[in-house]
Amino acid sequence: MSLPDVRGKKVIVTGAGSGLGRAMALGLCEAGADVLVLDIAEDRASDTAAAAQRYNNSSRVIAFRCDVRCTDDCGLAVAATISQLGGLHGIVNCAGLGMPHLRRNAHAEPVRFWEADPDRWQEIVDVNIRGPFLLARAATPHLIAQGWGRIVNVTTSFNTMIRTANMPYGQTKAALEAASASWAEDLRGKGVSVNVLIPGGAADTRMIPEESGYDRSKLVNPKVMVAPIRWLMSSESDGVTGMRFVGRRWSPDLAWQEAAKASGAPIAWPALAAEAAGGQPVSSASPASGVRI
Repeated sequence: MSLPDVRGKKVIVTGAGSGLGRAMALGLCEAGADVLVLDIAEDRASDTAAAAQRYNNSSRVIAFRCDVRCTDDCGLAVAATISQLGGLHGIVNCAGLGMPHLRRNAHAEPVRFWEADPDRWQEIVDVNIRGPFLLARAATPHLIAQGWGRIVNVTTSFNTMIRTANMPYGQTKAALEAASASWAEDLRGKGVSVNVLIPGGAADTRMIPEESGYDRSKLVNPKVMVAPIRWLMSSESDGVTGMRFVGRRWSPDLAWQEAAKASGAPIAWPALAAEAAGGQPVSSASPASGVRI
C-alpha cells in the first residue's frame, strides 16, 4: 500500500531531542519531510539532526535550541523554519516535563500535591501548557494565511490525567486536551487542523527514569508515533480535525482509513460533555461533526 506523502512538508517538532519527539522527527525526515528539530538541550537536538541526516535523502533538517516557555524563542523557531526550510506546514507539540521533575524517583515515592515544590510545579505547567500555546500562537497566522496547516498536540490517557499523585503532569495534559478541542473549533474552515496523538501507554522515554523499576521491555516503543504522525502531516488527512489518535492502536499494515478508524476518537471525550449537559451521549467511536476519516 502507498504511504502518506510528506515530501516537501516543513514541520517543527518540539522535544525532538529524545523520546517521542525524536521518534517523530526521525520518522518524518525518513519519509522526506523537512524538519526543525527543536529541543531545549542543544546537544540532544544536534544528535537527532545528525541521525536524520544519515537517511541520505532529500530531507533537510535543522537543529534548533529553544525554550518553549519563551515567547521570543517560539517566534524565532517559526521564523527560522520559514527562512531556512522555505516554509512551514505543521507543528508537533511534544516537549514536556513529567513527575520526575518534582522527584527523580516519583514512580517509587509518589509526590502528593501538598508535597510539590511550587517552583518546579510551575515549570511543568509552563512547559506543558504555555509552551504549546506559545508555539501555536506564533505559527498559526502563517498557517491560516497559506490556507493549509497542521497542529498536533501530544497529551495522555484520561486515566493518567486524573491519577493520584500525578499533579501537575496529568492536569497539564488535561488542559492541553481541552485546548486542542477549542483550537480545532477556532480554526474550523480555515484549512488548519488540530489533532491529538498519544502513544497509548507508558512509553520508553526519559519521562520514566532508568531507576524507576519499570520493566522497559513492557513500555510502549516511541516508534508507534511514526506512522500516524506521517499521516497527520500529509494531505491524506485533509479535513480531519478535532480527533485524538492512539499510536499503539495504529496498524501500519492497514490502509490509512482503517488505521485511523481503529485508533481514533474525538478529542476530549465529548460523550462526557453531552451527558453532563443532559443531552444524548455522543459515541466515542465516531468522529465529531464535520470530521472526515
